[in-house]
Amino acid sequence: MVKSRGYTILLLMFLIAILGIGLLAAVPVWKTQIQREWEEELIFRGSQYVEAIRLYTQKNPGAFPDSLEILGEEKFIRRLYPDPMTESGEWNIILVHPETSAADQSGIQKILVAPFRVLKAMAQPRIIGVVSASTESSIQILDKQESYDKWLFFLGKNPEQPPEIVYFGRDDSR
Repeated sequence: MVKSRGYTILLLMFLIAILGIGLLAAVPVWKTQIQREWEEELIFRGSQYVEAIRLYTQKNPGAFPDSLEILGEEKFIRRLYPDPMTESGEWNIILVHPETSAADQSGIQKILVAPFRVLKAMAQPRIIGVVSASTESSIQILDKQESYDKWLFFLGKNPEQPPEIVYFGRDDSR
């Protein structure tokens, strides 16, 4: 009787070790699958903002929203979606670059990317889209870009002709 108990405990420990090794092998696969799902969610949410901005500009010709909240208040978007790739959920906002004239806005060549928190301090911001604030590398490649902060979702986007990106508060002229 004592002998069989010893074998049972040994067998149980062996099974637990095998199970642990199996779980260790599964964790990276699960992590990759979860990241892929979040990437799909990022694409969905970014596209929802682009569509909401398109509807806003269609209803208000020549005008752009000056906040994301106005899109929700005026029912252009079902709800304000957070950035799924950051803990804070705050997007970086894509704005028409101040040097872009009204005539140039159809074929946007230069955009301004600003953190959401500085939007209120800006005079008459013209929002055309959103981009994730996360600088993490992506699994998918979207428009030849491999990090989330380069996955641009904006009105008038032409994947064949990426715009020049100017970052708010950064002097890239050096």
